[in-house]
Amino acid sequence: MNHAYVVGQMTVKNQAKWAEYRSHVLATLTPFGGEIVFRGNQVRALSGKCPHADIVVIRFPSLAEAEAWHNSPAYQALLPIRHEAADVVLTTYEA
Repeated sequence: MNHAYVVGQMTVKNQAKWAEYRSHVLATLTPFGGEIVFRGNQVRALSGKCPHADIVVIRFPSLAEAEAWHNSPAYQALLPIRHEAADVVLTTYEA
């Protein structure tokens, strides 16, 4: 069974807004079977440059569920907070 992963790379601009955003994200993941695999802070780039200091990896049962989560009204409602809080790049992967 393939899983899908959403990888978020971010640079936080406003810690208070970021905390508010993060406090709501988990509830948006649950209906789509999403679970946070890990969150971390970049220590150093061993090769090349990574423009964002923080990362999150979220696993979903399928690419369809990952996309449904991202497009859901619940998650879309959080985007204005996210845009104020951080610069974010989200990418999807299948494994």
